Amino acid sequence: MSRRFEAYQQAGVNIAAGNELISRIKKLISSTSTKGVLSEIGGFGGLFKPDMNQFSEPVLVAATDGVGTKLKLAFAFDRHDTVGIDLVAMNVNDVLVQGAKPLFFLDYFATGKLDVSQAEQVIAGIAKGCKQAGCALLGGETAEMPDFYPPGEYDLAGFCVGIVEDTKIIDGSGCCVGDHLIGLASSGFHSNGYSLVRKVLAQSGLRGEDKFPGLQRSVADVLLSPTKIYVKPVLNLLRDLPIKGMIHITGGGFYDNLPRVIPRGLAARIQFGSWPVPQEFLWLKQSARLSWEEMLQIFNVGVGFILVVDEDRAEEVISRLNAQDQAAWLIGNLEEHGGPDEERVQIIF
Repeated sequence: MSRRFEAYQQAGVNIAAGNELISRIKKLISSTSTKGVLSEIGGFGGLFKPDMNQFSEPVLVAATDGVGTKLKLAFAFDRHDTVGIDLVAMNVNDVLVQGAKPLFFLDYFATGKLDVSQAEQVIAGIAKGCKQAGCALLGGETAEMPDFYPPGEYDLAGFCVGIVEDTKIIDGSGCCVGDHLIGLASSGFHSNGYSLVRKVLAQSGLRGEDKFPGLQRSVADVLLSPTKIYVKPVLNLLRDLPIKGMIHITGGGFYDNLPRVIPRGLAARIQFGSWPVPQEFLWLKQSARLSWEEMLQIFNVGVGFILVVDEDRAEEVISRLNAQDQAAWLIGNLEEHGGPDEERVQIIF
């Protein structure tokens, strides 16, 4: 190693490890390349040239998010191959809500002492998520910050840019009384509510290698199951069918996310029991002694994404989604909002 690296290494920053990581992940990043990528990893910024021929008035849609305290379980179980998918999913699903196709993604990985193998696993997950979403991993940042993070821990943030035709932006403004709500199955807890999940897990005494109660999978497999990426099945729908509104059920559950899209004057009426609640949510509710209202305020409870469609399109939408191996159910409808004393999300038990 060149002596010019020694002073920084003595301060806790291993430049050689950073270079080793870059050499390992080049193939992972190049595997996500899409038409429009003009740059390779290593530059100060990523270059992307979108194909504007298919747009009259293109609009860019951007989102940023992280994985949250789910990372604590990745550290505890020493499993780092799925949280990168979570990172991509939390961003591309938000971009998708507006009807946009994700174009490219950038990540930020920060740690106290760079573990090349650990970081490679994380970035491999990010690359896998990008391929699932059909977007390019255009670049990112790996920051080694001694004494800033506990040994073995890291933080993740992501940034996504998508594109949509101005006249095809989906903002919920066309929603009306009688529209149907189609729920798309989640893959578990996704990346929300893990402060509570971890508290309940600690009280249960369960270990990562134990069988999850009521399931044949391990605790680690269930709790680190990556967030579902809805991009491909939903974009396939949008090519042929009109979708009036879309909701990503993320932090805040049903009660906080549906009003972000549904216009004022309308209320969402959800029929609880119209979809099967996965076992992990039943376990958490019982273990934490929560009501279903509390669960639906925090978690997706088995429905990670919701579409608002005309009543006469609902059956076709569900059939199309099921044909793409995306389970979906009719879970409710929109009705007139009763006024300030009535909640805009009404869940019927």
